Amino acid sequence: MKPADALARFVEQGLRAGHSRDELRAAMEGAGWTRVEIDAALSGWHDAGLSLAVPRPRPSVSAREAMLYGLLFFALLSLCWNLVTLGFALIEIWFSDRPEMRFQRHLPRWSIATLIVVTPLFAGLYLYIERQHRGRAGRSGSVIRRWFGSVTFLLAALTLLGAAISVVYGVLTGDMTAQNTAKTALVVSIATLVLLFFRDFMREA
Repeated sequence: MKPADALARFVEQGLRAGHSRDELRAAMEGAGWTRVEIDAALSGWHDAGLSLAVPRPRPSVSAREAMLYGLLFFALLSLCWNLVTLGFALIEIWFSDRPEMRFQRHLPRWSIATLIVVTPLFAGLYLYIERQHRGRAGRSGSVIRRWFGSVTFLLAALTLLGAAISVVYGVLTGDMTAQNTAKTALVVSIATLVLLFFRDFMREA
């Protein structure tokens, strides 16, 4: 039996025996359990004024849900990466020193093809997942959704951090050209949009 399951069983038996939550907390603290573990165990049960404790719904994980969020994450990464690639190519063409190069440079066709395929895939997956999530209102949360939001936020925050470092480095070396500024602005804009778009994922899960 896992430690968390053993602790949950202890809380269940203690509540059924008529012990208060404070008494159970003191007993668990005396046994060496951490506050986080104790809070998690106590929050798993609801005191409904009955002779026994009512278990609360817990976040669940399913293979189908993991697959959907995995596809959504892949689509999001592909969308952002290829938007940046295409945007960089357009910026280099626009800021080219020689006007004739604007017509000789070729856009990254692979990125264009990827965006044509991935954009509707991302939109469809997102709408479907949101519809499923709203249908689960009032039930147990989604661990996968919370992890998706956390990892997405982490990558977007690291991207913004990298952009800030790039700006400072460009200023220190005197290499902060208009082209580099435009590229940095594009990266910052996409990362910020991702943060705003998925800001509710961790809070709602």
